Amino acid sequence: MARRKAAVEKQEVQYDKFPKSLVARTKNQKDYILSIVENDITFCFGPSGTGKSFIAAGITSEHLIHKKTSQIIVTRPLVCAGKNLGAVPGEVGDKVKPYLKPMEENLRFFLGPERLNRLIDQEIIRFEPLELMRGASFHDAYMILDEAQNCTLDQIKMFITRIGQNSKVIINGDVQQTDLKDGSGLKICVNKLREIDGVGICEFNHSDIQRNSIIKSILMALENE
Repeated sequence: MARRKAAVEKQEVQYDKFPKSLVARTKNQKDYILSIVENDITFCFGPSGTGKSFIAAGITSEHLIHKKTSQIIVTRPLVCAGKNLGAVPGEVGDKVKPYLKPMEENLRFFLGPERLNRLIDQEIIRFEPLELMRGASFHDAYMILDEAQNCTLDQIKMFITRIGQNSKVIINGDVQQTDLKDGSGLKICVNKLREIDGVGICEFNHSDIQRNSIIKSILMALENE
C-alpha cells in the first residue's frame, strides 16, 4: 500500500513538473503574448478560432506554475444567443458553469485535469460570474474576461476597476459576433484606449485562425456576402 502511494505521489510530481507550454503560431499571437507580459491591461479582438482565449489560458497557466502570479480569475458575460443569467436553471454556480466551460477546457489543456481540479479546489483558479463582481478587488492575479463582445461599456469598466496590486487584466472577444442590440463595450474600449500607457490593444485577423482552416473560408465568404 505504501509503495502504491509513493508511486502515485511520484507520478503527480512528474506531472506537475512538465506542464504544456504555450507556442505562438503567428506574429499577431506573439504580439498578444508580449502585450500581456508588458502591459497591465490587454484587449484582444478578432475572429473565432484565432486563439484569443487559448493564449490567455496558456500564458496565465505558465505564469501561475512559475509563480509569477498567485491566482487566475475567469469570467464572462452570461449572454449567449439572446439568453441571460436567468435563462439557465439552478443556483448561481449552476448558471455560470456552462458559460465558462470553454475557458475551463483551455486551462485543462495546459494544466491537465488533476492539477486544474486541485487549483480550483484551492480557489487559486476561480470562475466568477461577472454580474456579481462589483465591490471585489483581485490582487496578485490574472483576470480574464472572455467573450467580452457581449459586455456593455459599464460592465467592462466595472471589471477593469477590480484590478488590484500586481495584477493583470486580459479582455478578449470578437466584436463581429456581439449579441447586444445597443453595441459592444469591447468595441468602444479598443477605439478609445489605444493611447493609454499600460494598455495593449491586439487585433487578430483571418490569417491567425488556427483552430480549423475551414473557419477562415466560411467567415470570409459570409462577411463578403
